[in-house]
Amino acid sequence: MAPPGAPPGELRPLGEVRAWPRSFADRLTNPLPGGVREFARLAREGAFRPGPEGLRGIPDLPYEPAPLPVAAPGTVSVTWAGHASWVIRIGGLTVLTDPVWSRRILGTPARMTPVGVRWEELPPIDAVVISHNHYDHLDAPTLKRLPRDTPLFVPAGLGRWCRRRRFTRVTELDWWEAAELGGVRFDFVPAHHWSKRSLLDTCRTLWGGWALTDTATEKKVYFAGDTGYGHWFAEIGRRHPGIDLALLPIGAYAPRWWLRDVHADPEEAVQACLDLGAERMAPMHWATFVLSAEPVLEPLHRTHAAWTAAGLPRENLWDLAIGGSGVL
Repeated sequence: MAPPGAPPGELRPLGEVRAWPRSFADRLTNPLPGGVREFARLAREGAFRPGPEGLRGIPDLPYEPAPLPVAAPGTVSVTWAGHASWVIRIGGLTVLTDPVWSRRILGTPARMTPVGVRWEELPPIDAVVISHNHYDHLDAPTLKRLPRDTPLFVPAGLGRWCRRRRFTRVTELDWWEAAELGGVRFDFVPAHHWSKRSLLDTCRTLWGGWALTDTATEKKVYFAGDTGYGHWFAEIGRRHPGIDLALLPIGAYAPRWWLRDVHADPEEAVQACLDLGAERMAPMHWATFVLSAEPVLEPLHRTHAAWTAAGLPRENLWDLAIGGSGVL
């Protein structure tokens, strides 16, 4: 956290090399599942993946790749490449979030849908934001495609991993800290999640989401990364009022007894949008990788129902297909 007395959103220098605590386990919202009994129950219930009926929806998953929208001055556009990977064009910058262009990641079947934006069709990337170090959000083969002087904005403790891969412009932030690049402010905010990349590094690096603000127009996009539902959304909305668009996860939530604390379900995602005070919501973290037991099409159906039940304007739910774009 920021030192005592520091204002929320304290600006830090770009590329600052910092010392961090050995563990961030004290930031966990709830104890992590994963004991022998829990794994035994998962196996007994067959709850690792959807059943045959749930997988039959794969051909109907929304996939509509299209050219990126023109980056007109003063506009903000988002293009969903799949899972938690977005191409955000804001304040004259092109920003990637949690870029995963690989066909397969460790421990999961291959992608159900191709990436929505071909790598060769991307404009020059001005910055990358990473939410945490899980393999479906931090993909080494994809980052390897980037020039090593690409600015990376990462959670506290993750800078060493990036610098070992010869990235030279790495900015690590704690919750409620920020940095600015080229007229865009990058605020790192809390999430209800965790981190782990090997057997011995549980919670050694931080996790969170990002609020990206065009400092000239004050247009703001919130990227939640990976998160369960909880009190942080209301606090993020209080500290960052006027969110124009919230990119929120709606998938990888079943079974609830196993994943409730770390992955929001569709109804919780809609409630998180309300807590944030965000004007619009774009669902993500579904339709790409099979990570849990819910039927593959269920997240979007439940999101539509929850949005309607909340009485929210239909045009403010940006339920984009993979490869689709929205423009503010």
